[in-house]
Amino acid sequence: MTYTKTDSNPSLVQSFQSLDVDQQLALFWFVYKGMGDSITPAAPGASTVSPEIAESLFNQVKDMSHDEQLQVQRDLVARKNSLISREYGAMSDTTKLLFWYRLAQGMDNQTIVPVPPGYELTSEANSLLDEIKKLDFGQQITFFRDIVGPMGVDPNAVPHDSETGL
Repeated sequence: MTYTKTDSNPSLVQSFQSLDVDQQLALFWFVYKGMGDSITPAAPGASTVSPEIAESLFNQVKDMSHDEQLQVQRDLVARKNSLISREYGAMSDTTKLLFWYRLAQGMDNQTIVPVPPGYELTSEANSLLDEIKKLDFGQQITFFRDIVGPMGVDPNAVPHDSETGL
């Protein structure tokens, strides 16, 4: 599945993507903690979401060790070719958004590796968080779709990888 880039705010998307992988993951967490209640209804209720698919992928990650969970998230952000990255890449953008929301919920209840206590965002990530907070709800959701859409690996867009067998 290919992702649809809506370019709600290309400079914010570019700023997000310029952060290192761990800062991107941490920023997701801080956004969830700051705005989770307002984002909640958007992903599960969207017409293009496939909750069963998002839940199935979430459960695969949940069943892993915390180190493996963190690596999966890093691989998704870095677009590393793996089975989970391909499964993720085949989902709709809205289902991807729901998957990340479920990961954040899992972090909140400790079934997914949490952000280390006392972890702080870089000044760049903090500035970006402030900009995200200024967006209206619709712009925030569009921004998040623009972020999660290109993550993972589109299984139809990459050649066979003899190293991984994928």
